[in-house]
Amino acid sequence: MARLNPIVRVLVVVCAALVVVALVATIAVTTVVRRSFPDRGGDVDVPGLSAPVTVLRDDQGVPQVYADTADDLFAAQGYVQAQDRFFEMDLRRHITAGRLSELVGESKDALDADKVVRTLGWRRVAEQELPLLSPSSRQYLQAYADGVNAYISGRSTSELGVEYAVLDLQLPDYHVEPWTPVDSLAWLKAMAWDLKSNYDDEITRARLSAYLSTRRIEQLYPPYPTKDHAPILSEADTATGSTVGAGSAAAVPSGTVRAAQAPSGRSALALAQKALASVPELMGRGDGIGSNSWVVAGSMTKSGKPMLANDPHLSPAIPSLWYQMGLHCRTVSAQCPFDVAGFTFSGTPGVIIGHNARVAWGFTNLAPDVTDLFLERLVGDKVEYDGRYTQVESREETIKVRGGDDVPLTVRTTRHGPLLSDVLDDVKDAGRDYRDNDAEAPTYDVALSWTALSPGRTADAIFAIDTATDWPSFRAAAAQFEVPSQNLVYADVDGNIGYQSPGKVPVREGFDGRWPVPGWSSRYRWASYVPFAQMPSVENPPEGFVVTANQQVQAADDPYLTQDWSYGYRSQRIRDLLQGRTGLTAADMAKIQFDNRNGMAPTLVPLLLATDLSDDAFTREAQQLLKGWNYTQPPDSAAAAYYNAVWRNLMRLGFDDELGDDLQADGGDRWFQVVTTLLKRKSDPWWDNRATPGAIENRDEIVRQAMVSARLELTRQLGKDASRWQWGRLHRLELEHTPLGGPSVPGPIRAMVNRGPIELGGGSGLVDATGWNAAEGYEVTAVPSMRMVVDLSDLDKSTWVNLTGASGHAYDAHYDDQVDHWATGRSYPWPFTQAAVKDASSDELTLKPGS
Repeated sequence: MARLNPIVRVLVVVCAALVVVALVATIAVTTVVRRSFPDRGGDVDVPGLSAPVTVLRDDQGVPQVYADTADDLFAAQGYVQAQDRFFEMDLRRHITAGRLSELVGESKDALDADKVVRTLGWRRVAEQELPLLSPSSRQYLQAYADGVNAYISGRSTSELGVEYAVLDLQLPDYHVEPWTPVDSLAWLKAMAWDLKSNYDDEITRARLSAYLSTRRIEQLYPPYPTKDHAPILSEADTATGSTVGAGSAAAVPSGTVRAAQAPSGRSALALAQKALASVPELMGRGDGIGSNSWVVAGSMTKSGKPMLANDPHLSPAIPSLWYQMGLHCRTVSAQCPFDVAGFTFSGTPGVIIGHNARVAWGFTNLAPDVTDLFLERLVGDKVEYDGRYTQVESREETIKVRGGDDVPLTVRTTRHGPLLSDVLDDVKDAGRDYRDNDAEAPTYDVALSWTALSPGRTADAIFAIDTATDWPSFRAAAAQFEVPSQNLVYADVDGNIGYQSPGKVPVREGFDGRWPVPGWSSRYRWASYVPFAQMPSVENPPEGFVVTANQQVQAADDPYLTQDWSYGYRSQRIRDLLQGRTGLTAADMAKIQFDNRNGMAPTLVPLLLATDLSDDAFTREAQQLLKGWNYTQPPDSAAAAYYNAVWRNLMRLGFDDELGDDLQADGGDRWFQVVTTLLKRKSDPWWDNRATPGAIENRDEIVRQAMVSARLELTRQLGKDASRWQWGRLHRLELEHTPLGGPSVPGPIRAMVNRGPIELGGGSGLVDATGWNAAEGYEVTAVPSMRMVVDLSDLDKSTWVNLTGASGHAYDAHYDDQVDHWATGRSYPWPFTQAAVKDASSDELTLKPGS
């Protein structure tokens, strides 16, 4: 089974205590869950509204809101999202404030998460951001909070969500606090955290340097293959558009950096990595977390107008991370400028990805290097910098624990950021292993520099993008989108397309950001930030399309963006499917989103077929599956099942013997490139399995062993007849609810809230990016969290689909009613104009001004 999300681990512990009362409570809980269903029709009084607001819902329960003022519009958004998703919103705000223990009670995992989030200070930064925002943004945030509070006021917790009823069985008397604008802003920090950059690669490289040479580490982080996989912007694009200019820092030799890391420093880095891993994954991290988006000009479409596609790849969840919604001012004006629809985050006003009446946009993660780890040298509470010691800043915090005692926390900060290696009990002594009880001897700790720890105006950007009318106004809005840095694709009804990368990206001096560096020297520092005018951008590129799938941005990229890209297997496949096309329709775009060809297989399969298995008829039966295989991975493919089992065993035999238990090869597209390079050499230290002393294996022997092991493994799991194997029987998605869906929760409750298993095609590094971790198994760990295609010739012909459904209430008709369409590559019509929305509506709710 895949490793549990930290939030799930936390709440599994809590819910496991309910086993004794579960069977007695199940009938009552089932009744309670129905009590929390929202009213979708009729009239409801909502205090604070200035005029009636209409909420129309379609057959999937997706709301489209119509109001006369912007304040009423966002108040209604808050009210409706609280109807469907309030527990999810409440859980998120507890996590982002470092207050998870207040919700779930005594749990080491919850407490560890709270300590790390408090140390990072997400909510503190959000509090500092609020006064920096424009008056209109603050007004919209407050209106949204008023709408949420209008819904939750006077309702018991059991009327807000079944999750409260279950948790109250063990920990009664929970009090729901009013929603605030800062609760919404703090969620943007969580989004930035999960999508930030290469910090994990940075720590991993440093840890590997303890026992691997620089050359062997670099083999595991090969250069981006620009000759085979085109970057986002071509040379023609960069010749005509605004692109990143000069100013990047020269990299200090990596050996110099690592020489500064004493053994205790490496220990500090390992434990800092553990601290970082304690932060709950709200959107997901690791291989498979990314996105596809592309936009095509009218010259390539049947209608003669642009089309835009987007499918962000994030951790699976039920309810889905996204909430579909339309926000419409009845009369669009300067005072009420919104006429927008798309995918929102419950808990945050506005539309994150979608379109308005004139422009459409999509996001993929740019993932520039916006974090750095500084190894700090301290004596007591004083930190060294250029030979002088100054006092470390500190503050005291108190973590409240539901049903338990308060926990004090001291947070220490240097000029580079919070000290992560202070945070957890088993991390505090990192770097102190050779001080020999000498209080004056230096110790080592790890500080994190991260752009999102400085207050910004990303919330302003969301509202500005929602109301953009053309390319200049869209770029002006993007300029305010500081974190997380994203690739933005653009199209408008006038026929223009474009690309813009926004974000706050540091310019480094003395290092390139790929390795942790000494914090005691001013040689290594952030000198400035990349000016927005120098961030990559292009309007109406000569190729007639733009594809972004987390690949390198430019052929001659400056290193301060990052050198840790996704390796372009997804992006190049999309480009290949678009190149030379004309007459494209929305259905064609959606078909590309569901493409499941494995870009690594054409490189590896010829070697697998050439492997001599004449003395092993049993394995040869499986080998025959690869003859004539077209390298696609639908769920019923026997060849895909065997190929991926070979791939997993190749990771294990080729790399895991040297990487250690917590650094095992996950098999994602970085490993595609690693193996592509290694396959050219029959002998290399990576091919030698250290677990077999006295033998030195080469490439062909390891490949043969992987094929034999894969045959045995699938025989045990899927049966002896290889022709009956199916990839989907291995590659399954479990939609697991947080907190009620964990394996230690009583079965009747799990059955109520979980969905699955769902057999899927696709895989890691594929356009249909159903990611899996080769170190753990074949289960799906990342998914296209939604899919959308926007047709700028007629917005009512656009299509969309969510992973699960609009509702967060189990047993509600819209809890999981989109799953089947999503899993099979189908979408729903996406009405936008008022006439189309009205025609598609099945429920109408009127929110009336109330006292």
